[in-house]
Amino acid sequence: MTHRTDLHGGGAPPAPADAPRAAFAAPTPVLDIAVLDNAVWASLVGPHAHFAERLGAAARYPGDVYDYAALADPADPAAWADLHALVGAETVVRIKPVHEVPDGWEVVGSGQGVQLVDTALRAEHAPEAVRLGLADVPEILDLIARTRPGPFLKRTVEMGTYLGIRDRGRLVAMAGERIHPPGWTEISAVCTDPDHRGRGLATRLVRAVAAGIRARGETPFLHAAADNITAIRLYESLGFTLRRRSTIVAVRSPGTPRERAVRTS
Repeated sequence: MTHRTDLHGGGAPPAPADAPRAAFAAPTPVLDIAVLDNAVWASLVGPHAHFAERLGAAARYPGDVYDYAALADPADPAAWADLHALVGAETVVRIKPVHEVPDGWEVVGSGQGVQLVDTALRAEHAPEAVRLGLADVPEILDLIARTRPGPFLKRTVEMGTYLGIRDRGRLVAMAGERIHPPGWTEISAVCTDPDHRGRGLATRLVRAVAAGIRARGETPFLHAAADNITAIRLYESLGFTLRRRSTIVAVRSPGTPRERAVRTS
């Protein structure tokens, strides 16, 4: 089934002047695409609130679920103060999107990411796909280590539905659901063992995960590293459209005055 999503709003690029009008037709009901501008926060205060460790305008996932924190407004110094109180001194956290960090916070890593949303994806179930759970985590982590699709931790599988394909009993491909803003679900951890690429396994799994998301009345979206051109082209060929670029940062929280004095003495 083909699905259409309106990319307008929330800083999304306008439709090209020569684009077919149907390609940008809004679904019914119209989704709030602006929540994707701060998707981790929207997830933590929405459908994933049961995971959230929250203090005021700052929140984070547990460290063994998803290694990200979020701010209600990344431009608000009070939100950063809440984050400092939440994570403690001298703690490294990852946040997206962020353009500037306050004085005292140290940027220890950064990267560029892209966000793509489903505009014309054909979602369909994959009969050969199996549901993955906590018992499969050792195999999942082994596949993740071989393919490196992005962060995946011991309890990430609890964030949503994860599907896998086995070959002779061995897990060789997987994809699943990660962050969950209202009305939207991120498809993530899309990976295939190098010895089994070229068989369309990733495509079948993306479509199968999307079918489950659609069945809940939600819309799939996903993220990728901005320099992962191969993945971006695959997703675009499946019916995803690039919506925005953003900066991801890993920052170290300030130490307390006493800790700084000890460190410099």
